[in-house]
Amino acid sequence: MTKAIALYSGGLDSTLAILTVMKQGIDVTAITFLNHFGCDISDRSSCSKDPFAASVKFGFKVKLSHLSDKFLEIVKNPKHGHGRNMNPCIDCRILMLKEAKEFMGLTGADFIITGEVLGQRPMSQRKNCFPMIDKAAGLKGSVLRPLSAKFLPMTVPEEKGLVDREQMYDFTGRSRKPQMALAQEFGLTEYPAPAGGCLLTEPIYAYKLKELLEHDRDPSYTDINLLRLGRHFRFSSGCKIIVGRKQDENDAIKSVADRGDCLLRVDGVGSPLVIVRGALTDEAVSFAASLCARYSDAKNLPEITVTVARGDERSYLKVRPADNELIELYRIEKKAVSASNVGVGAAPDVLRSRVLLKSPSDMDSHTDAMS
Repeated sequence: MTKAIALYSGGLDSTLAILTVMKQGIDVTAITFLNHFGCDISDRSSCSKDPFAASVKFGFKVKLSHLSDKFLEIVKNPKHGHGRNMNPCIDCRILMLKEAKEFMGLTGADFIITGEVLGQRPMSQRKNCFPMIDKAAGLKGSVLRPLSAKFLPMTVPEEKGLVDREQMYDFTGRSRKPQMALAQEFGLTEYPAPAGGCLLTEPIYAYKLKELLEHDRDPSYTDINLLRLGRHFRFSSGCKIIVGRKQDENDAIKSVADRGDCLLRVDGVGSPLVIVRGALTDEAVSFAASLCARYSDAKNLPEITVTVARGDERSYLKVRPADNELIELYRIEKKAVSASNVGVGAAPDVLRSRVLLKSPSDMDSHTDAMS
């Protein structure tokens, strides 16, 4: 039996490509490449639908492969450059095809299929890009793109008669109407919304990643995972602060925090969980406490007690909530003035005046809800 390996995102196009080839009696094994910049398949809230529901319904196998280290390297240094934001689309596609080629060899498959549509993505899905990408991956003539096959040169599996070109399609451009109509024909009713998927194409996320790499060329996976969460502040080149915006972000921050990180919150009221990573100076922790106070439900009080936890240790800070000037000075935002240009890490007087409390006995009242 003819076998194919499919690059599978769980989205509409890749699913339709698989179903189109399966319709011809070809055995398809899908492979999904995971990285830190895509949909988190372990978290249903990060994806609009179950990305693998179609595999269960239509009976094709899905294998998972994580490209963490390799992918981060091409994000930092893409041979073919970034797209509009931090997306290294061409290098990404080459990397995935190279990995799929190895899997093809291990399984004895005959060719590779993808759900790419001619003209849908401005950087990598152009007619002149496809041959270059396939050649760079060592797969010249062996990558079939069923949704746009009739607009593309014949591939080796077509020439060998392994697939019937007439049963493939001539989709082009960014409209998804033809794909949605085809999905209806196949009985494919559940699929993720046809947008997004790669965080590197999102301007806000891409800006935060670029800022991180400017200060740390070898960030940890914790640093990468935290980019998805909260408001980000750069206190110094070696110190970053993230403020949770809602309870699920607080929970996520707590779950990914390293033992050496500093965690802050205001007990007894609605409060963000704030994490400080890197150089934990007194000034940095004081500023983080002022942010925690500012974004808590106690923000209108003149002075607020913030619980500071690091490992098993607890301490307490009485602080004034950060004002808008401080927030704008240190917040990592595309349109904000870079803190590096205005003395990042130079603690304002308002921070230096705050008082560190060593134990609850130094306060009038306290509730420990950090754990």
